Amino acid sequence: MRIARYNYPSYSNFLVTPSLFGRSPWSGLESEIDRLFAATVGTQNNPLFPVDLYEDQSNLFVRAELPGVSRDDLQVEMVEGDLSISAVRKTPASGDQPEQSFSFSRSLSIPADVATDRVSAAYENGILTVTLPKREEAKAKKIAITVK
Repeated sequence: MRIARYNYPSYSNFLVTPSLFGRSPWSGLESEIDRLFAATVGTQNNPLFPVDLYEDQSNLFVRAELPGVSRDDLQVEMVEGDLSISAVRKTPASGDQPEQSFSFSRSLSIPADVATDRVSAAYENGILTVTLPKREEAKAKKIAITVK
């Protein structure tokens, strides 16, 4: 995670109107905060969810926590090197509140060294794990060293 520091000039009198300086020392901060939240949370119509990416010697893994999502409301697709995960979380109707549904989606670029024909996904206890096997050519090979 990268933390950005804003070094605005310090003014001894904060009661002075910003128009004396041409602009407020805080201008831009609100738009930067909005941009940060839009990048991490997504838009209001399409919020993002966090994913964990890790690998071992023979596989890449994508793990997403999707509590409250049923298996039937989950969709995982590989299209031209992109992994797309879509989910719909439904809240049941209660009292005078009608049933509500919220949709989430995430798309990730997958490296070319993945065998896309062997991709698999498992969903258990609200955790989706997508296994992306590496091609044989991409796996690390041990090379013997000979003495001459």
